[in-house]
Amino acid sequence: MGYIKIFFFLVFLIMPFSIHAAEVKEYILENGLKILIIEEHKAPVATFQVWYRVGSRDEPASKSGLSHLLEHMMFKGTPKYGSKVFSRIIQKNGGIDNAYTTKDYTVYFELFSSDRINLSIDLEADRMQNLMIESKETISERSVVMEERRMRYEDDPQNSLFEEVVAASFMVCPYRRPVIGWMSGIRSIERDDLYKYYKTYYSPDNAVIVIVGDVNADEIIEDVKNSFGNIPQGPQRENIVCMEPEQMGERRVILKREAELPYILISYHAPGFPDEDSYSLDVLSLVLSGGKSARLYKSLVYEKKIALGASASYSGFNKDHYLFFFSATASPGADIKSVEDSLYTEIEKIKKELPSKREIQKAKNQIESSFIMEQDSIYVQAMNYGVFEMIGGWRLLDRYLEGIRKVTPEDVTRVAKKYLTEKNRTVGILIPEKIQIQNEK
Repeated sequence: MGYIKIFFFLVFLIMPFSIHAAEVKEYILENGLKILIIEEHKAPVATFQVWYRVGSRDEPASKSGLSHLLEHMMFKGTPKYGSKVFSRIIQKNGGIDNAYTTKDYTVYFELFSSDRINLSIDLEADRMQNLMIESKETISERSVVMEERRMRYEDDPQNSLFEEVVAASFMVCPYRRPVIGWMSGIRSIERDDLYKYYKTYYSPDNAVIVIVGDVNADEIIEDVKNSFGNIPQGPQRENIVCMEPEQMGERRVILKREAELPYILISYHAPGFPDEDSYSLDVLSLVLSGGKSARLYKSLVYEKKIALGASASYSGFNKDHYLFFFSATASPGADIKSVEDSLYTEIEKIKKELPSKREIQKAKNQIESSFIMEQDSIYVQAMNYGVFEMIGGWRLLDRYLEGIRKVTPEDVTRVAKKYLTEKNRTVGILIPEKIQIQNEK
């Protein structure tokens, strides 16, 4: 059976493919709520997702973490469904639910047997307008988030360095703030801050519903209209514009923390999708770091043996321009300066010599095959539609793959020269400090 799977995989790679091969039915209610429904009848399951156009970029500077804390509070109940009742109902009916916050948006989702999907409609419509935000619950959940921050960032040296590098990379743009928030920002959030934020951003005219699965669009849209149609629009909201000035010189961050090995993280300002250069930057990241046979791993880890791991990463799926990253962990005994120099050597190589057609095709195949395989998951399908809707419109899905397919070796070298420059970079170095062990007397 193995050779059959390989055959069909190769056929997928060479045949033209449209991401939104399934029909997307789009509706906009009078209150501004947009609904996207994609019928997929391969299995009796469905996902219901509510996307709010609000993330950490929309927060007041002194209240970083507001979006993420509100995400937590959305599970604390309404007068109709008390605290913890929401998730209990989902689980009792065989479903799963969760949520996450990004710099640009906040998402709530459920995955159900399709005959139970109407539960999502009732529950999500209720908490869009009737959330209870109590002072006691606010204080309790704020402590939970602060502990989450300690564990995930302050107690993790590499994550701490990431926060510092991103903050140093941006002088003005709110992307400089971490999604979870700075500790001082989280600590300052009160009940009234959350309630005002909720009433400002959690409204139908600032939301998109994505439904994918074994549903009848004509039937389920009527249920959505009945539950969401009478929810009033929210107030006028400020349009946050990210106007980051051009970086005119290298910035450096040195972080000394208890750690096992030195670590380096380098960021370069880069445009996001659908900027024409974003396709070439995406391919560039995989030419450099698309597995153990790619350039960074092969050079720094396999040949020079100065790093335990080395990678490049880029995601253009943001509302505003973001960053292209390089990172590496030094091998025991290796000098972090030699690791940094080796990263620059690889960057200069791809600026001076075109990558091979084979490298380019391999990177493009990785991107395209990932998209194709994701279509088997209705959850990931819905997430794809939601992400593209947030950054400019779901119809951009096909435009993305079309752009990737057109990338040439010349394009990759061109964007490397354009963006991977000394004046455009911020360098972060983690320097391990000896772990202090106190002897008991």
